[in-house]
Amino acid sequence: MSTNQPADRVVRIEEVPWIEAPGHHGALSKLLINPDNCATKFYDFRISSYEPKGHVEVHAHERAEHVYYILGGKGIMTLGDRTFVVEPHTAIFIPPGLRHAIDNTGLENLVFIVVNVPADELPRVDTRV
Repeated sequence: MSTNQPADRVVRIEEVPWIEAPGHHGALSKLLINPDNCATKFYDFRISSYEPKGHVEVHAHERAEHVYYILGGKGIMTLGDRTFVVEPHTAIFIPPGLRHAIDNTGLENLVFIVVNVPADELPRVDTRV
């Protein structure tokens, strides 16, 4: 964290640019809270929006735990060798080491909250869109 950043953070979603992380296709995120923009040592909190047919490649994280909470749209969540239909009000926990992916199979954007702990294992590449 830069010494110029405040310890706390209050941010409106429209103040944060969309980014497309590596391995994400038609899938954008707004990085709302993370060690690069406030004093958190643990959290990466973002909102993601995957356009129809948008997806992330199958991957796993060595240490990071994830929680996804679906706000809108419909998709398929792959956890290991299992798949689940996900839609609004679905919560998903992804433990470290589990191969996973999410695909938008619907006709509208798949929008969901993502919380990652610890934050240091996830890309925060700033490829502004």
